[in-house]
Order: sequence, then structure tokens, then C-alpha cells
Amino acid sequence: MRPPARRAVRLLSGAGLAAALLLPAAVAVQAAPLSRIPTADGKKGQELPGMPSAFDPEAEEVACTPASREKAEKQDWSRQRLELDRLHQHSTGAGVTVALIDTGVAPGAAGLSGRVTARGTAGDDCVGHGTFLAGLIAGTGGDSPRMAGVAPGARILALRGTDRRGQASPGLVVEALREATAARAEVIAVAVALPRRDTALTRAVAEARRAGAVVVAAATPDPPRSGTDEIPSRTYWPAGEPGVLSVADMLPGGARPDRSLPTAGIDLAAPGAGVVSGGPRGDGHYLGGGAPVATAYAAGAAAVVRAAHPEDSPDTVTRRLTATAYPADIPQLDPYAAVTTVLGDSAASAGAERALDPVTVRDTSAADRATSRATLFVLLGSAAVLAVLWAAFALSRARARGWRPAGAGGAGRE
Repeated sequence: MRPPARRAVRLLSGAGLAAALLLPAAVAVQAAPLSRIPTADGKKGQELPGMPSAFDPEAEEVACTPASREKAEKQDWSRQRLELDRLHQHSTGAGVTVALIDTGVAPGAAGLSGRVTARGTAGDDCVGHGTFLAGLIAGTGGDSPRMAGVAPGARILALRGTDRRGQASPGLVVEALREATAARAEVIAVAVALPRRDTALTRAVAEARRAGAVVVAAATPDPPRSGTDEIPSRTYWPAGEPGVLSVADMLPGGARPDRSLPTAGIDLAAPGAGVVSGGPRGDGHYLGGGAPVATAYAAGAAAVVRAAHPEDSPDTVTRRLTATAYPADIPQLDPYAAVTTVLGDSAASAGAERALDPVTVRDTSAADRATSRATLFVLLGSAAVLAVLWAAFALSRARARGWRPAGAGGAGRE
């Protein structure tokens, strides 16, 4: 091979090496899964036990969810996304009662002691799901204050909407709605989603709203273990009732989880994957997800808004939550904006309040993808520039030596 040819091969090899050193980092940034369900600390992959929403209805015997021996080491993504530390400087939901209709709530649970009123059998939470949700709504975090809920100053009225195994019952939901209405709960969170509507349920929701409650409900139940491919889109209840705030779960990137049940008429999306909270036994933590988890976050947001703006009607509270949400295909809950945004003067419009335009906050899903692409382009561009500079330098040196290999010295000069 002639010396110039060998030099060209070296230059191409050097450029290839430079690109090879930089490209793995670029590809890693681009390939990072944006919709990955996070663990408690994300980077290290801490494992926590999962919190079930119900037990197998066909099992002869079931054991209650045991106490977790693990504690989350860091604040999870959902609390960071909702900016709870910042929110609590403006409102903690003090003085507001949130009725939670689910599997019950353990009154003595860590972070909830002294602020839970349980009606009937609702104080016996064998599944643990209701206590988990109560921690997201109004928990103080106990000895882990960064794991506090959205409204740590609020009170919880625990009501059963399921049997002891967590199986939803229309009759229990209706009864719970009536009890919440009679107790004058300012916010009612219905964490169960029923496949059928009935007259009693419709009437109970309407009565709760007339009594002044903000009713928040899960847009769908948790998906079945067998998969959701063959399940058609449908409306679930009471989320489909007029005036009820229908809430769905979302991943860190803003999308709904792949196995989510299809439905329409969703008003808000809130964190609902890899979320950390406590349970009815012990002071350890669990991971949970689904539309009921997102509903708990939305109910907590309604509580902090009601505490910060006690003059607002239930419809105005709902409007605050939707008008100030992150703009996306399904608006994404932003409790801080809901508390701090100034709405239009109702008196100026004869009682019809006008919300300002939604807060302009970037959709993290698109932004994260754009950031990954930009990083890739920068790294690829850097590799190209480095290769060109290297080639120019090497060519100039080679030309100065008369295209002789380095180290040949003056042996060939005459």
C-alpha cells in the first residue's frame, strides 16, 4: 500500500474511533425509556413491595397485606412532578375533610394518626389500598416528611366502597356517598369504578354535589390480570356522572400506561405509576399505581384549593384544577398552579366566573424527547467536528513531510 493511501486509512480510522467513543453516550441518551415505571429512587432501582388493590375473590382464604420492611430512600417522581414541597408553602388543606371511598383506612396508620374518622367497618383495611391512598391525599409522611401527601393538613373520612377483599360493590358505594354527604365532606374521592350506572348511584352523586362537595372519581378500575386487548372502550361510574371530575393515571412521560382500560371523557391525568405511600400496618413503604392512585392525588389537590380559596364553589374548584393543568392531550394535574392562579372576577360577569388561559407549562413527554434528540445531535456534531479537525491537522503534517510516513526522517531527501 502506498504511503498516502496508508495515511488516508489512518485518518479514516481515527475519525471512526472518535465517533465510536462519542456515539455510545448519544445512543444511550436517545434510547433511555421515557415511560419506564420508576422505582422509589429511580437511579439505584430500590425495590419496594407492591400494594394490591384487591385480593382474589375466588380464594378460599386470604391473608391481609403484611407490613412492609422497606422505606423509600428518596422522594418519588410523583411528588417532585406535583411540586408538593413548593405547594405546601401556600396550602396544606387544613380544615378540609376528604371522604375516601375504597377499602377503608387504618386510623392509626403512620402519618395519619389522629386525623382519620372511620365509619362502620372502614377502620379495618385488610387490603391496605385505602390507607395507601389516604397517605397520598393527607399523609404527613410520619418520620419521612418528604413522603407527605398533597394535603397533609386535611382530615380523612374513611368509607367502604368494597368488601373486605377489595371487590367493589354498587350498594356500598351509594351508601358511602350518602354518608359523605351527610357528614358535609368538602371533597369526596371515589377510588372504585363501576361498570354499570344505576339510578341510586346517579341520585347519590347529585345529592353530594348539591350539598357542596367536589366529587372526584377514578376514570377506570385497575386492569384485569389477563390483559386488556379485547376490552372495548366504555364509561365507568361514578366518573361518568355530570359534574364529577374523572381522573386517569399517567406515567412520568405523561402517557397513560399501556395496559390501561380504554375510556372517554377523562378530565385530568395525574401520576399513577411507581408511586410511594404507606400502608395500614408498620411504617414501611409500598409501590402502587392505577387510576385510583391518580384520583387520590386529584382529591388532595381539591382539598388544598378548597382550603386556599374557601369562597370558591365546587364547580369553581373543578375549573381551577382543569384550567391550570399542564396542557396535553389529557390535561395533567398541577396543584400548585391551581392554588396560586388568579381566576377572573365573577362579579364582572354576573356570576359566571371566567378562568384565565391554562398555565403555560411544557409537556414533559415532548420536552424529554426533544432534549434527547438535541443531545444526540450535539454529540454527533461534536464527533464530526473532532474528526474534521483531526483530519485537517494530520493532512497538514503529512503534506509538510512530503507524504512520507512519520519517523522516516530525511532518509529519502537528496
